[in-house]
Amino acid sequence: MSDLDKQPGRLRPAPENFLSEEQIREVAAGRRSFLRRSLMVAGAALAAPLAARAAEGDPAILELPEWSTTLGQPVAARPYGMPSKFESQLLRRESPGLARVGGASVSFCPLQGLFGIITPSGLHFERHHQGWHEVDPARHRLMINGSDPAFLKKPKVYTMDDLMRLPPVSRIHFIECGANTGLEWGNVAVPTVQYTHGMLSCSEFTGVPLKTLLEDCGVDYKKARYVLAEGADGSSMTRTIPMEMVENGEVFVAYGMNGEMLRPENGYPLRLVVPGVQGVSWVKWLRRIEVGDKPYATKDEAVHYIDLMPDGTHRQYTSIQEAKSVITSPSGGQTLLNQGFYNVSGVAWSGRGKIKQVDVSFDGGINWQTARIEGPVQNKALTRFNIGWKWDGKPAILQSRAIDETGYVQPTYGQLRKVRGTKSIYHNNAIQSWKVVESGEITNVQVL
Repeated sequence: MSDLDKQPGRLRPAPENFLSEEQIREVAAGRRSFLRRSLMVAGAALAAPLAARAAEGDPAILELPEWSTTLGQPVAARPYGMPSKFESQLLRRESPGLARVGGASVSFCPLQGLFGIITPSGLHFERHHQGWHEVDPARHRLMINGSDPAFLKKPKVYTMDDLMRLPPVSRIHFIECGANTGLEWGNVAVPTVQYTHGMLSCSEFTGVPLKTLLEDCGVDYKKARYVLAEGADGSSMTRTIPMEMVENGEVFVAYGMNGEMLRPENGYPLRLVVPGVQGVSWVKWLRRIEVGDKPYATKDEAVHYIDLMPDGTHRQYTSIQEAKSVITSPSGGQTLLNQGFYNVSGVAWSGRGKIKQVDVSFDGGINWQTARIEGPVQNKALTRFNIGWKWDGKPAILQSRAIDETGYVQPTYGQLRKVRGTKSIYHNNAIQSWKVVESGEITNVQVL
């Protein structure tokens, strides 16, 4: 038994019955197992003499495969490019039983199999309240009005053609559901990073600053201090946004994502982008913007997406996503195949600006090392970090801790629960822990 195992109350092992063994294998397969295996074997073999490895003779090197001796597929055989068939297990997935109605559920992004900071559009997480539709862009409209005539001089209705004629901006930002990691508030509930942190993605969005549209309509910033965004889905999702977020030019209405038009499940043809703010405020299928002088207290901000505090009160309008990070590889559901060198990789993000530093611990937070930040470091975007680690075959607990440019340090579960308790749902940004045992198997645990 390791010293870490001897510390009573510090670890909470993941339950084995949340997912079936078959489901766990499917999720684990989405980690690009063939690549992970080759990297792990290569890393463990670094100490072996090169001559010894060469003498064995690898058929994959000595014998030419069919793709080296035959004619390949013609140009544009697939007019819209698709991933390789060998990547078929890298999928966004639903959590069984999370919602009674599929249209009001979540699909989780496979963070364990991604590189860099950009999420492929086809793997971007989904969260809907009334399902998604194929919206006809020729029939879609964006109306901008005021709750009082004094707030806005010229209410207008824009077509998609109108919007796409205006000067655009393109920016990279993360989007995270306020309930990301929400299942883990009280105790460990899910086994893999796809389910603990998979309501998170990062893309390049293209569109028109909302400030440009409001000023085109003659907004009075002194009187109009809030914005109400409304979606065209069946739930008519509506959210209040403080005007200061709009005035600084960060908030924009987007029609593009990763170089092409938005995908239908991500709000095609128009959505709101509110950098650093929980995803529910990034209203999809955006059809109306109203300006007013006070928060609107709609159903999705008065009784939903609020923070339950230990004394029974609720906090409203706590939209900012605080600094957070997670190690994505190696992570829960994966297995270290051999002792030796590994590259430990993950992502960090903050709704208050740029990531300044990421620390990594291999002993459950007793000692910390500063990880290598990979550029570019963008404002309110995912930041990739890496650090080398030599596993000696003994039990270990891997953690990462983000620090943003404001000086905010990502808290432990113990620190967060002192303030928030254990019965909340939203805005869990506690440090994630992955336990490695002698066999190399990795599980989700919580270090208090």
